[in-house]
Amino acid sequence: MSGWIKICGVKTAEAVDAAMRAGATHLGFNFFRKSPRYVAPDEAGRLAALAPGLRSVALAVDADDTTLRAISDGMHPQMWQLHGDESPKRVAAVRDMFKVPVIKAVSIESKMDMARAYSYEQTADWLLFDAKPGALPGGNGLAFDWNLIAHETWTKPWFLSGGLTSDNVAEAIRTTHTRGVDVSSGVEKSRGQKDPALIERFAARARAAFAESMK
Repeated sequence: MSGWIKICGVKTAEAVDAAMRAGATHLGFNFFRKSPRYVAPDEAGRLAALAPGLRSVALAVDADDTTLRAISDGMHPQMWQLHGDESPKRVAAVRDMFKVPVIKAVSIESKMDMARAYSYEQTADWLLFDAKPGALPGGNGLAFDWNLIAHETWTKPWFLSGGLTSDNVAEAIRTTHTRGVDVSSGVEKSRGQKDPALIERFAARARAAFAESMK
């Protein structure tokens, strides 16, 4: 696989089908209740079962153990994505609790955020770089200056997120040299509603850019 493509905030079987057909590698399910992309754990489990070839990712924001266990019981995620202010110690605790890989999302606004990002390398299995939160912890359609991370070296695999669309994903991959992209609002026809055509277009352009970067 030349790169990872994660479609996040999936709520419908139609979106799952589109992600599979498009060649995505990861499906993200959002368990932040204030998000228009929120899905109940049992429903997320049903949807994830429709795509056994894709890695299911449970996105949580500063959730306590009881909430995480309820999500796990309903969905049995293959990965966790912690998208709040969780400390490195909390990341390690979640990893130990569920014995599956953990992605830690880190908001990037300036070079000062690099130290915080590196602090998670000891406990997270993956990193995800996103723009500083807007109205929601993620999925705001906001991008950050990709040059801030373009020349950094990470010991863990990582996703680039924040404001990605089919129009800019190739440039994002060329600029940052990322091997993984994460998209939510950039493949929606309205807030929280995925557009299969946009999913397919985004994935096709990401795959082409990944292939080009490998030459």
